[in-house]
Amino acid sequence: MAIPGKCIIISAPSGAGKTTIVRSLLKQGLRLAFSVGATSRAKRGYEVDGQDYFFISPEEFRQRIDLDAFIEWEEVYPGQFYGTLRSEIDRIWSNGNSAI
Repeated sequence: MAIPGKCIIISAPSGAGKTTIVRSLLKQGLRLAFSVGATSRAKRGYEVDGQDYFFISPEEFRQRIDLDAFIEWEEVYPGQFYGTLRSEIDRIWSNGNSAI
């Protein structure tokens, strides 16, 4: 059973099956909740803001970096940032879950 207040990180190259693993774990009835990441890249047609990512502008992303709003972030391509918002982890932990 997952311990509330923890953060579980699944890391692998694109196409390695991270989403499959996460979906399987979320179905196990553990105290896990999916942490929605933030990005400054453009939303793809099938993606839902707040479900797949929080889509924010590069300018807003930089402002949030300056405000220490991320627990981690990276500029993967010029002007395209990805990161994990503190508020998202806090939301999950406040519900007694561990973030994945």
